Amino acid sequence: MLVPRIKKQEHCRLLLNSLNLTIAAMSIVALFGSQPTRAAPQTPEIPGWLKKHVGTGDGQIAPVVLKRARALHQRKIRQGAVTNPCYLAKDATRPSTSSGGQPGRRFYIICESRKSFRAVSSGYGNGRRLQRANFSNGRQCAKNFSNAEGSKLTMGGSYVTAETRTSFKGYHHQSGARRPFHRTFLLFDGEGDTENARERAIGGHPAVFLKWQCRFKNPTSPHADEEGYVPYGKLVNYTGGRSNGCTTWSQSASREILALVEGNPTTLYIYPESSDIDAVAGAVKKGKSLSRAGLYWNAACLKAIGSPKFWPKSKLQPIIDDWRQSLPKQPPLVLPICK
Repeated sequence: MLVPRIKKQEHCRLLLNSLNLTIAAMSIVALFGSQPTRAAPQTPEIPGWLKKHVGTGDGQIAPVVLKRARALHQRKIRQGAVTNPCYLAKDATRPSTSSGGQPGRRFYIICESRKSFRAVSSGYGNGRRLQRANFSNGRQCAKNFSNAEGSKLTMGGSYVTAETRTSFKGYHHQSGARRPFHRTFLLFDGEGDTENARERAIGGHPAVFLKWQCRFKNPTSPHADEEGYVPYGKLVNYTGGRSNGCTTWSQSASREILALVEGNPTTLYIYPESSDIDAVAGAVKKGKSLSRAGLYWNAACLKAIGSPKFWPKSKLQPIIDDWRQSLPKQPPLVLPICK
């Protein structure tokens, strides 16, 4: 990996982060209305207005995903862990692309007090293909899941959103000029199988990264290294595709979600959990109907992957660690000078 030396400019970074989130907050207010400071108690039953959004069709949320997402939010409200009236959910069994060719909507923003429901696209972990184990995922459907650090896989379960961190990634070409690119990362705190979310650096962020190409002299930049150089590259947008294990959104959805939870954490439930994966895999092996067994998986993706697989940390972590130790040591690489 090419890693030029970049000065840390915390003050500038925080100012930019604050500005971005302020603008995004205005968008949220326009979309959902002003946000109450505390969440009102939810009713045990799914409210009538929300029922029309429940199902397995495009833009809908599967019943089991909504049920668990609501239960998690209600539990954290009772515990005093969150007060945000909105909650988040994700169905990682859905395909990356809809039948219409658009990014598949498998991430949900639900605000029951405002009677608002929105489904947006989101990425899942791409995994790895190692000599001792192949736990990679295709572009359309996720087959492999794990909570092992370094697996680059999605782990289903319960999360609570935490603080945000904005970092400088480099310069890119925009509106006829070279401009700095910053990306905000929303950290997640997990429990149970997801309790190592911070260790794994699992969170949410826009589905875009800067592919470095070269470096150019810009000593007046607050991001310049000791020699006065800054990295330059091309923005790559992978909305709705695969990630390195994090939850990713389009840039517009990211602004709304970040503004919604900044300084006001909420819950995120990701389906499927390890027990769901094992149960579905067992039913497929025995030729049982998922619906009759009370199980759920997106039908199109189950047909594409054959059967899902959960890789427990205890099994996969040693394989990843051995692979890392086998890698030859490489001298630090330096980006070429831009022409």
